[in-house]
Amino acid sequence: MGHEVIEPGATLGMLGSGQLGRMFAIAARRLGYRVHVLSPDRDSPTGQVADLEVTAAYEDLEAVAQFARGVSVVTYEFENVPAPTALEAARHAPLRPGGHVLEVTQQRVREKSFLRDAGIPVTPFWPVDSRADLDAALTTSGFPAVLKTAGGGYDGKGQALLRSMADVEAQWPAFEGIESILEAFIDFTCEVSVVGARGLDGTFVSYGPIQNSHANHILDISFVPAAVDARVATEAVEIARAVLEELDVVGVLCVELFVTRDGRVLVNELAPRPHNSGHLTIDAYVTCQFEQQVRAVCGLPLGAAEALRPAAMANLLGELWANGEPRWDRALELSDVKLHLYGKAAARPGRKMGHLTALGGTPEAAVARVLEARSVLPRPS
Repeated sequence: MGHEVIEPGATLGMLGSGQLGRMFAIAARRLGYRVHVLSPDRDSPTGQVADLEVTAAYEDLEAVAQFARGVSVVTYEFENVPAPTALEAARHAPLRPGGHVLEVTQQRVREKSFLRDAGIPVTPFWPVDSRADLDAALTTSGFPAVLKTAGGGYDGKGQALLRSMADVEAQWPAFEGIESILEAFIDFTCEVSVVGARGLDGTFVSYGPIQNSHANHILDISFVPAAVDARVATEAVEIARAVLEELDVVGVLCVELFVTRDGRVLVNELAPRPHNSGHLTIDAYVTCQFEQQVRAVCGLPLGAAEALRPAAMANLLGELWANGEPRWDRALELSDVKLHLYGKAAARPGRKMGHLTALGGTPEAAVARVLEARSVLPRPS
């Protein structure tokens, strides 16, 4: 498959039907593409804006084959696409980013080993397959350390902070028999992410570091520009470039990084897709992360990843619905705030239902504005 451009008017295939797929579909439609989506869900965030929603299990390889035959390229919005599904799709249409990218990024030991072997700075880690492995690793790492399952976890699921042997005794039963990884606990000053895009011709662009803060292991606020010095910013982007080049990514990939107290930049994890922290690119950049994903997987030139203004994003989680539908008009009275809702049917605590974005003269002003908008949403109990 040479470097033919998949021209607007063609049909793009998306595996996974959450909000990332939805925002991809919106960007694709602006460029004149059709979008088909496959997932186990009906009336999904992506399905609501796609031309065709295929409801099938990822394990239904006949459905996957039929889906892939009906599109010009297949991409995905979550990294836990089963390997057989990715392989089957790739037999019938180009899969971008490629299956090897999924294979590396959906398993933490493989991901960390890949980064270390590529000479990319990564948090110290030890594979853990048994209690003996864990005890041996802890003699090297010391406390505190973080124990994580090697596969599947996101938003803080499948991980435990170990501060003492008492924590080990309490937490180990949940990990026993599951392939796991122990990671050094990093005393970081901040967490940043670099969303990068790489074209079919190897061109790379990134949005520079986006600064993130979490609540209960779920991303809460992101803002740009990040409060890091120029050296750290440059290093973060160079690390991201190296990751996308080493993995031969065609598409979008987010590199999540820790900035340590002594100014080192270390990779925490990779997400081979657009990322929650990059949602502010929709309103604050010349080309958003989802349009870059469309451009990259279609073999088009990438767009300018230039910021228009400082900006901040705040996630809207299901708990905002505790006393009924949030008061959207109240938030939108702040007329410079942008509302993005994902079309999810049921609001559950911790579930990402939408986000708000505010632009400002400074990142601090944008953060203050977006927090103000979010604070007026809940109905009083």
